[in-house]
Amino acid sequence: MAEKVERSFLVGLIGTGIGGSLSPAMHEEEARRLGLMYVYRRIDLEVLRRNAAALPELLSAAESMGFDGLNVTYPCKQAVIELLDDLSDDARALGAVNTVLFKNGQRIGHNTDWSGFRRAFERGLPDAPRERVVQLGAGGAGAAVAHAALTMGVRELTLVDVDFERASALADDLQARFPETQVRAGDGTPGALGDALALADGLIHATPTGMTKHPGLPLSAEFLHPRLWVADVVYFPIKTELLRAAEQLGCRTLTGGGMAVYQAAKAFEIFTGVTPDPERMFKHFQTLLTTETR
Repeated sequence: MAEKVERSFLVGLIGTGIGGSLSPAMHEEEARRLGLMYVYRRIDLEVLRRNAAALPELLSAAESMGFDGLNVTYPCKQAVIELLDDLSDDARALGAVNTVLFKNGQRIGHNTDWSGFRRAFERGLPDAPRERVVQLGAGGAGAAVAHAALTMGVRELTLVDVDFERASALADDLQARFPETQVRAGDGTPGALGDALALADGLIHATPTGMTKHPGLPLSAEFLHPRLWVADVVYFPIKTELLRAAEQLGCRTLTGGGMAVYQAAKAFEIFTGVTPDPERMFKHFQTLLTTETR
């Protein structure tokens, strides 16, 4: 009798400067705990000396090599859309994709970022006021977390981006989908940003600034104040310069770790059809942080 062959999974992550990503370890450990054969590979554009223009070639190569799917991160979450055959309702509404499933000859884009951010926020800052929020960043991650913020009851959302037209387009889209709220593109000049933050309950940071490869603060620390909560989507390092500055002032903060875990859990389910244990993944993530920061 022929030996039964178990289904195995091959997935990966495409992005720039992803050498420190903990996604491979998170996915592979959860698969091990579930008894699945699972390999997760980084496809780092920085290492390959390529940019987002290489996406068509890389997606085709992954399909040819039998990948089950790919996670997609900065700077590819929007550029990848035109290369896909179909989108989930979330990805279509957000105009950003972080998970691509290869199935039956089709490339299907999903977005697990927004639900990952919402679950992390509800865990870490469950009682935080949400009347007025300022968000820095209107790219792929920014579109997802802005959507999440509005689903959590934010009444006034100001989007600030180095590309005002991009912020304005996202604000218009969100306003149309959440007509009971007020969404606008904000002036990114220091004075205007300071004024907006002075009236805000919270600040969401959704740009690459603060990542290990892009160190620094995305705004002047003088604009922060103790009444402000600060949530970052960056998780490597887990304590960005922004979060450190905010904590020194007494602000409540939320790292990008929870979002990283919960978006990964949903992506894992999309790739495998198997429901993982998000809380087990969260605990494992904490041990990875300890290892990485020794």
